[in-house]
Amino acid sequence: MSQCYEEIFHGESVIRHAPGTRHEEICARLHEFVAASLVKLSTARLLAPRSVVQMGSGTLVRPDLALVTAATGKPWLLGEIMDSEDHHTDTVVKKAFYEEMKLPRLWMIDPRYDNVEIYHGTEYGLALKNILAQREVLSESLLPGLQISIAELFGL
Repeated sequence: MSQCYEEIFHGESVIRHAPGTRHEEICARLHEFVAASLVKLSTARLLAPRSVVQMGSGTLVRPDLALVTAATGKPWLLGEIMDSEDHHTDTVVKKAFYEEMKLPRLWMIDPRYDNVEIYHGTEYGLALKNILAQREVLSESLLPGLQISIAELFGL
């Protein structure tokens, strides 16, 4: 199990509790698949789980998955694995902030229901594009080699 960690939203510190075992297993599988899809792609870089990502003045987040552009280091795809004991920060606070920052892609990964919500940034904010579960496959047009079975992601 990992350690507690801090995130800062508009200058206000939030201490997040250490993720549980299942969370970390899902995170490891997610990183493995995404890293494999980046082998021939030099325009993006995958950060280590919960790396600090600055999202504007006074805001530092630590997403479970962060893909940044290689040229600028700006995040374009973030993934948050929700924790049943601490989901408010991910599902409400961070999601609203990502929308405000015009994040291009967001994956909300929910082990409670074994599903993944896919959001795309639009001129009006984040738009829910799909909810994937069971035998469906997570893919991303900007990562041509990415194909993750939802069942495999969740270890089902």
